[in-house]
Amino acid sequence: MAKRTMSTEDDSKWLEWVTKQFENIAGDDKEIDLEEFKTALKVKESFFAERFFALFDSDGSGSISLDELLKALNLLIHGNETDKLRFLFQVYDVDGSGSIDPSELRTVLKSCLRESAISLPEEKLDDLTLVLFESADKDHSGSITFQELKEELERFPEVMENLTISAANWLKPPAVQNKSHTPRYLTRTYWHNNRSKLLFMCCYWCLNVLLFGLAAVNHASLGGWIMVAKGCGQCLNFNCTFIVVMMLRRCLTWLRTTCVVRFLPLDQNVVLHELIGYVIFVLTVIHTAAHITNFINLTEKTGAYTFWEYLLTIRPGIGWISGTASITGILLQLLICLMLLFSNTFVRKGGYFEVFYWTHLSYIWIWILLFLHTPKFWKWFLVPGLLFLLEKLFGAAVSRTGDVYITEVNLLASKVTHLVIKRPPSFQFKPGDYIYLNIPVIAKYEWHPFTISSAPEQADTIWLHIRSLGQWTNSLYEYFHNPQTVNRHETKRQILTQKNRQHHSQEHLFSSGHICEAIASNDDDQIELTSYRPRRNPLGEEVRVSLDGTGSAQGQEICCMANDNQSLCNIKCYIDGPYGTPTRRIFTSDHAVLIGAGIGITPFASILQSIMYRYRMRKQNCPSCQYSWCETLKENEMDLRKVDFIWINRDQKFFEWFVSLLTKLELDQADEEPDGRFLEMHMYMTSALSKNDMKAIGLQMALDLLAQKEKKDSITGLRTRTQPGRPDWNKVFQKIEQENKGKVQVFFCGSPALAKIIKAHCEKFNFKFFKENF
Repeated sequence: MAKRTMSTEDDSKWLEWVTKQFENIAGDDKEIDLEEFKTALKVKESFFAERFFALFDSDGSGSISLDELLKALNLLIHGNETDKLRFLFQVYDVDGSGSIDPSELRTVLKSCLRESAISLPEEKLDDLTLVLFESADKDHSGSITFQELKEELERFPEVMENLTISAANWLKPPAVQNKSHTPRYLTRTYWHNNRSKLLFMCCYWCLNVLLFGLAAVNHASLGGWIMVAKGCGQCLNFNCTFIVVMMLRRCLTWLRTTCVVRFLPLDQNVVLHELIGYVIFVLTVIHTAAHITNFINLTEKTGAYTFWEYLLTIRPGIGWISGTASITGILLQLLICLMLLFSNTFVRKGGYFEVFYWTHLSYIWIWILLFLHTPKFWKWFLVPGLLFLLEKLFGAAVSRTGDVYITEVNLLASKVTHLVIKRPPSFQFKPGDYIYLNIPVIAKYEWHPFTISSAPEQADTIWLHIRSLGQWTNSLYEYFHNPQTVNRHETKRQILTQKNRQHHSQEHLFSSGHICEAIASNDDDQIELTSYRPRRNPLGEEVRVSLDGTGSAQGQEICCMANDNQSLCNIKCYIDGPYGTPTRRIFTSDHAVLIGAGIGITPFASILQSIMYRYRMRKQNCPSCQYSWCETLKENEMDLRKVDFIWINRDQKFFEWFVSLLTKLELDQADEEPDGRFLEMHMYMTSALSKNDMKAIGLQMALDLLAQKEKKDSITGLRTRTQPGRPDWNKVFQKIEQENKGKVQVFFCGSPALAKIIKAHCEKFNFKFFKENF
C-alpha cells in the first residue's frame, strides 16, 4: 500500500501553515487549552476532544504547545500505519491499561454514535459492542490488545487505506486542485450531451437578432434611439408570448410522447422560462432607456412638451390608444421588475413561495397593459394565448370534476406531510409525474405543484409527500398536527395518542376507517394502539409506515374518528394534472441511475414501485419446486436491464419517509438473478462521519459486522448497508460503467448545487443526465 509522503518543499509549507494556524488559535499565551482545541477541531462529542487533547498534551500540563502539536500532527500525517494505529488504540484505551475492555469499547461506540448523529436504542448499542468485541478479541481473554486491534482493522482495507482524523485535516494546507485547461463548455462531451439545448438556444438568439434588426431598419429614418426602442419592442412582442409557450404544461406533456422529445429540450422548459424572463427584463430596461433618451432629445429640439409631459401624461399622444404608451410603459416596467425580484430562488425556496405565487399572477395585468401599449402585440399573442386559455379552462374543468378527497394523512419526520388522496376513476398518470394541488381549507385560491409518490398501478389512491418549507406547506402540516386547529374546522373527534418509547419520533397517522383499541399503559400520557387499518402498495401487500423497516408500528400515532362515520381526513381537495417530467424516459433506458437527495426521492418512489410491479409481472415460479426465474423483458413493458437507486440524506430520521417501501422492494429480490440484482440500492447519510475518520472507525466496523450477522442495517432496517458521508461520485460512476449494462442515463432530483456536481461527472463518463424541473 502506498504511503502518503510530502516533498521537502511541501513539508516546509506545511510547517509554515501549521505555525500560522496555531498562532491564530492560541493567542498571546502561545498555548491551546481544551476549549480552544474543541472549537478548532469542530468535534461534536467532548469525549473525542478530551481524548485527543490528552494524547496531544504529552507533558500533562493541561495545554498544548506548538512543539507538542507539531509532534502529534507529524505522526498523524507523516507516520506509518503502525504509528496511526497506536494512536487509535490509545484513544480507545481510556484508562491507559494497555488493553481495551468491553466497557471502554461501549463508551467509545456511544460517543461515535453521537459524533455521527446516529440514534440507536441502548439494546442496539450493546449488540454493536458485543459483535465488535467478540470479533477483535481473538484469544477470548476478555480484553483487546494492540495486536488484536491491528489484526481486526486489517480486515477492513478501506479503513487502512486512509487512516486519519479531523485534527490532521484541520491543520493541513488546502489541497491545490488541478483544473482542466479546457473549459467544460468547450468539451466534446458537453456539446454531445446538450446538443438539443444548444441548437434551441442558437435558434432562439438568432431569431431575436433577426427581429431586432428588421424592426430597427424599418425605423431608420426616425433616429438611432427610436431604432433601438423599436428593435427591443419587437423582441419583447415575441418573448412576452414565447415565455407562455414554455409553461404550456399539458402541451409539453403530450410532446414528450412524440418523437420531437429527441430534438427539443422539453426537460429544460422551466430553465428556459426563467432565461426568457431575464431577457424580457433586459429588453424592457433598454427599451425604456431608449425612449427616455429620445424624450430628452425631443424636449431640447422642439420644446413642444416638457420631458415629464412626455413621460407621465397623454398630452403628446404617444401610443395607439389615447396616447397612453408612456404611462402603460412605466407600469409594465414596474410589474416586470416586481415579478423578476420575487421570482428569485431566495424567495421561492426560502419559505416565501406564496409571495412568488401571488406576484407572478401579475402576468395577467402585463398582458392587458401590452394590448394597450402596442398595436402589434395581439398578433403575437393570438396562438400562444389561445392555447394557454384552453389549457386553463380544461384544467379547471377537469380539476372540478368528481369528488376528490384526502382520505389519510401521515405526519412524518422533518415535517413531511404524507397525503393519501382518493384517485378519480379517469385520472391516468406515468411514474414520476406531478400534479397541482389545491386544498380550500388551507388556502382557497392557491395551487402548488407536488410529485406523485405512488405508482400508476395503485388504482385507488394517489400519494403525495410534502416537505414543510413555506407558509402553505407549514399551514398544511400544522392543520393536521395541531388538534385545536382541526377542531375549529371539523366536528368532534376522539384522539388517541401513542408515544414511542424507543425512537421518540414525530410520526403521526390520521386515518379514516381506523378501529383503535386503547389500552392504558403505566404512564398517564401513553396509550397503546393495538389495531390499525393496513395500507396496500401497488403490488397488493400490506405496508405500514415503519421507522426500522420491520413493518412494526413505530412513532407517535394519532387515530381520529368522527361522529356519523365522517372521517377527519375526508377533506375536499382539487388536483390539476398530471404533468410529465424527464423521468418518463426511465423505462426506455438500458441502465437507469436514480439519484434522490432528501425529499427528492418522491418521484423515484413512484418509479421504483412501478418498476418492481413490472418486474414481478415477468417473474415466474415453478409450482412443484417453487424455483423462481425471470423471463426476458418485453419491449412493450420496459427496456431496463439494471437500476441503481442512490438516496442521500442528511440525518437518520429522513430515512423514515420510505423505509417500508424500500424494504418491500428488497424482499422482491430475495432470489438472486444469474446476472446480478436488477435493482441495487445505495444509501448515504451525510451527517455520519466517514469510515476513514478516526472518530468513526470503530462504529463503522461494528455496524458492518452487525449487518453481516443480522442481515440488515442497524440505521434503516434495510438489507442495504447505509454508507456514511457523501458519495465518491468517481467511484460510483466507475462501478456503473464497469457493469456494462448498456447506455447509462442518470436521473436526479434534489438541490441545484448537487445537480451541478453530478452533471459534471456524467459528462466525464459520457452518461446522459436529466434533472427534475417544475
